[in-house]
Order: sequence, then structure tokens, then C-alpha cells
Amino acid sequence: MKKTGILNASLNGHISRLGHGDLVVVADCGLPIPLGTPTVDLALVFGVPRFTEVLDALCEDVVFEGCVAASEAIGKTAGGWITERFPGVDYVSHEELKDLVASAKVVVRSGEATPYANVILRCGVPF
Repeated sequence: MKKTGILNASLNGHISRLGHGDLVVVADCGLPIPLGTPTVDLALVFGVPRFTEVLDALCEDVVFEGCVAASEAIGKTAGGWITERFPGVDYVSHEELKDLVASAKVVVRSGEATPYANVILRCGVPF
């Protein structure tokens, strides 16, 4: 049994296969996920787990070098959560963000019900 970090076996498997430049999506419970896109669905009920909890857990385990969020999140609660963690956010329209989800190595669905609580993370390297 692991001592620390993410315990979800499915999510751990996806994390272990990530490489430099791969995309990981942390999504609210309403983001449309294209059929066939690898997904780890952590949503239990509205608000559980929170977007920030999932995002923080991933940031503890994975190196991310950049992120993309919806421009509609700017000035909103979810936008603040993202910019608190990533000072250099690239923005696209929410429609463009939804199109980018199909290229993700994995989507991690939270139970978050706050509008625009979605971010696409680009994997980096620890050296």
C-alpha cells in the first residue's frame, strides 16, 4: 500500500504513463468528455471531491509546466483557483477548451459544480 499521494489505482496508472508534453484535464462534473477519451471519474455528488482538491493532489504528484483554461473563467471563482496555482495561464474560449479535451491522455472528473472549473495541464519534467 502506498504511504502518500494519490491512492486511486486507476488514476495512479494514468499518472505513471504520462510523459513530457502530455495533457491532463481536471474537469468539473459538467464538462463534456468526448467518447473514447480516457477518464477517471472521481465525482461522488455535487461538490465532492472539489476541483481544488483534485488539482492540488495532482500537482503534488506530477510536474506541470503550463495550463490552459477557458477565458470565460477570468474574474470568476474558478479562474481565481487556477491563477493561484499557475501564474502563466493560457486562455482559449470555452468551446476551444472543450475541443482540446479530446487530445488529453486522461480526464480527471471532479464533483465540482462551479462554472468553468476546468483546466488542461501540460506535463513537464522534474529536471
